[in-house]
Formats: sequence, structure tokens, C-alpha cells
Amino acid sequence: MGMALKVRGLRASVGSVKILNGIDLDVPFGQMHALMGPNGSGKSTLCHVLSGHPDFTAEGEAWVDGQEVMGLEADERARLGLVQAFQSPVAVPGVDLAELMREAAEERGIDPEEADRRIAEASHRFDMDPFLERSINDDLSGGEKKRSEIFQISVLSPKAALLDETDSGLDIDMVRKVAAAVEEMRGPGMGVLMITHHSRILNHVKPDRVHVMMGGKIVTSGGPDLAQELEREGYEGLRKRLGIETPATAAPAKAPSDFFTDLPFEA
Repeated sequence: MGMALKVRGLRASVGSVKILNGIDLDVPFGQMHALMGPNGSGKSTLCHVLSGHPDFTAEGEAWVDGQEVMGLEADERARLGLVQAFQSPVAVPGVDLAELMREAAEERGIDPEEADRRIAEASHRFDMDPFLERSINDDLSGGEKKRSEIFQISVLSPKAALLDETDSGLDIDMVRKVAAAVEEMRGPGMGVLMITHHSRILNHVKPDRVHVMMGGKIVTSGGPDLAQELEREGYEGLRKRLGIETPATAAPAKAPSDFFTDLPFEA
């Protein structure tokens, strides 16, 4: 089984503040991995660094389908098939969703007729028809924005998808709907890394592997049952059980999502 995403020895900092302290991670094609951890543990920073946000100083290696990406600009990584769905998707007034998807598909070398077919199919699957001719994320609810990003990923069929806290800010009913959309998105030609703080979305999405971050490192990995263990004992309980002396959190660093709004694969 080939690797959609492979990461080795990834470290990152902002100024003198160290955030990622050596990340090793493999996400094979056809699998969905959940990355959990307390607030400030470095989960979102990992997404931003892999996507190429310039605010971070990074060292280490990362490959998408065997191609090294750490030396590339953000748009080059996107063209190779690495995409990120943001925790707080931004609105893009004046650009409608269908237009964005056609342009993004062209960037990836997708035939226009095939792009229209994918857009029609995915809009039906994810109930996005009412939003295709509207400005991207303009006047959408939190759940609608998350569903829109999953729709975009489904149309473009990237090699590696990073879902940054897809369940953040959603009520229970909307978590179920977004989880169903995530499950619909899964496919053999894509690897998915889903970032989450809580285990509630994992009651509806069944990951192949679960990884836990603390202090900027992945401290343990396991099957889906690991999420249930966290639900019972909490992050502090896990930290004590693993004998980790450092705090569960690293220095928090939240990168602004608007840097990515002009990239070909993001709304």
C-alpha cells in the first residue's frame, strides 16, 4: 500500500518558540487517520506547516505520494495533491463556488467535461446545489462551510487531505451530517488526516488509526479504540499513564487561514 502522506522528523517554530518537536507520520492511500490532542498541542500547526504557511520555520521531510514537498511553495504543494480544509473557512465575496471548482480542476489538469461531471455528482451527494452559484462561504452556517470544503475536496480528489478540526463549533446534529460527508469522501486514491480535539465525531467516522499529540509530538498511536480510551481518562490521564513529564500542550500558534484563500484548491 503506497503512502499518500509520509512525514519524518518534522520540527517547526515561530521565532524562538518551538511548536513541533519531531513528527513522524504515515498515512497510506485509502486510509483515514485521526490526529487528536489537547488545545495547543500542535495539531493545527502541523496542518499549516505541511500546507506551506510561511509564518513557520520548519525542518524535516514530508512526501505526498513519494514527492518531497517541504521545499515547495504552498501553491506547488496544492498542485501535487496536498489540500487543507480549515477550522474556520473564510468567505470569498465575488467568487462563486462552481467557478472556483472549475478553475481548480483546470489547475489539476482535469478535463472541463469531467470537472462538470464531478461538480454535479458531488453537489448532489453533499447537498450543495443551492450554493454553487453563490459566493464562497458567504452567509453560510458553520456546518455548511465545513460541508462545502468536503465537497471541494471530493471534486478535486487530492492525494492527501488535511481536515483541521472539521467538527469545531458544530452542534450534535451537524456533526452527524459532516461526519457522513467525510465518510462519503473517502476513497482508495486519497489519504486523509483528520484533526480533532474531541472524540464525538469519531462516533460517526471510523478512522483506521488514531494518533495523539502532546507537547508538539505524537506520543502514542493505536486503533479506533484509542479515542474511546481518551474519552474515559482524558488527556491528562493519558499523560500520566504514559509517564510523560512535559505538559500536554505546546506553545499555541494559530496561523491565519486567509493566507491560503488565493490558492487553487482552497475556498
